[in-house]
Amino acid sequence: MGNFIVRLQDYRQAGRKPPSLFFTRAELSRLLGLYATRVIKGEWRDYAISSSPESASFMVFKSSREYPQFVISKLGKADGRKTARAGCYVVTSRERKLSQGHSLDDVLAVFNRPLGLVSG
Repeated sequence: MGNFIVRLQDYRQAGRKPPSLFFTRAELSRLLGLYATRVIKGEWRDYAISSSPESASFMVFKSSREYPQFVISKLGKADGRKTARAGCYVVTSRERKLSQGHSLDDVLAVFNRPLGLVSG
């Protein structure tokens, strides 16, 4: 058996997964404020939060047994590092992108628009 040297920093990082991306306290406060407003109006009933190295997502549901009605995501780079401020927030509904912007307030503006009837 040969002797070898292992740097402690390399050993510690080898077993680690990339850090997850999270919402800041201010972002979460803004999201929960919007959620509370929509609950009072009877539009939303439940929410869930998930995080991964690539994104943090706030999902809202009309019923806890349904697919999320909306997903508000903060996106990161595939290698787990935080993104630059360019287009790192997205609002989707059923795989359809509703809004993308540089700040959370930019994308949440989609919820201030009046709803209209879509004909197909």
